[in-house]
Amino acid sequence: MSLFRALIILVICLAAGGSVAAMRPETVRVALSKGVDSVRIDGSGVLLTDGRGEPLDLEMPLEVKRSFSGVSVNGKSVDRLIAVAPGRLSVNGKGYRAVVEVSPAQKGLLVVNDLPLEEYLVGLINCEISSAWPMEAVKAQAVIARSYAVYQMQARRGAPYQLESSVMDQVYEGADVEDSRAARGVEETAGQVLTYEGKTIQAFYHSNCAGHTENSKNVWGMSIPYLQGVACLYCGESNPIKWELKLPLKKVESALRAAGYQVAGIRECRVRGRNDSGRVQDVLVDSSRSKVAVPGVAFRKALGYGAVKSTNFELRQSGDELLVVGSGSGHGVGLCQWGAKGRAIEGFDYREILSYYYPGVKLAGGYGR
Repeated sequence: MSLFRALIILVICLAAGGSVAAMRPETVRVALSKGVDSVRIDGSGVLLTDGRGEPLDLEMPLEVKRSFSGVSVNGKSVDRLIAVAPGRLSVNGKGYRAVVEVSPAQKGLLVVNDLPLEEYLVGLINCEISSAWPMEAVKAQAVIARSYAVYQMQARRGAPYQLESSVMDQVYEGADVEDSRAARGVEETAGQVLTYEGKTIQAFYHSNCAGHTENSKNVWGMSIPYLQGVACLYCGESNPIKWELKLPLKKVESALRAAGYQVAGIRECRVRGRNDSGRVQDVLVDSSRSKVAVPGVAFRKALGYGAVKSTNFELRQSGDELLVVGSGSGHGVGLCQWGAKGRAIEGFDYREILSYYYPGVKLAGGYGR
């Protein structure tokens, strides 16, 4: 551990009332932005250094831009910028705890928040669910988010960051969305992760499965023992799960061509086969050029995850328009968040919720070590 990093952790621990014995919390590096042209940083009591550990005496707020040799901070060129505060830092108007690093990337800037894992989780809960949900559902979310983070921290050890702050990993918006219930859910499960055969699992989860979770093999081609589909009886009533999308066939064609499928002059799109969970196996696209079978997961990706919310859909065609009518939201693998809420309402505790959605796992303390 460098002297500067030790100083950072000491500042954070003392500001939080911690002891020197707790000076080395488990920390995680989260990418807040990638490839941006500039970033604005503000705060009070902020300690600034460059990439070599030399202190920087600069007035706040900071305007950070990509420069030829590294980054430019209020017009001063440095290799990279490291900012730490005992309270919060503001990054483009959002509050974050601990350390913010800005470094040059291949394109633009890379902005990383380096902070204790448990604090990261408190800033994540209200991005993934609502902390107003039953506490057992909040605690279940804390455990799976921690498990996913620890898995990625091990898999991406030594990388510039271990997690992205978007749906590419887990949605995280920093200190501004923290509250006491989120903190309670994290604190009451502190250090707990899900393990399978002694290793922390890749705890995938999603919003709403619409009645049955998905087998990982149907989404990513790998059959993982603890990511098998299970019936879910508690997500249908608590959240609207029906959705519709109307698209011109020309737009569908453009999206599929951009995804690498050789289609031209689409005449018809129809579902061909469903898997054990009822989700679409393939979409058969009949065009003037050819007939192409597009896997359901690829069809969804091509048209956009935000538009086609799941692969549990039907296709109806009217003239030159395609109507996609579906249920649920997300890839369907692992824990169903709305199902977990429903189970918590029915009296299941977080351990029971987790063991149902991840068959065969064990709950371990100390980050699985």
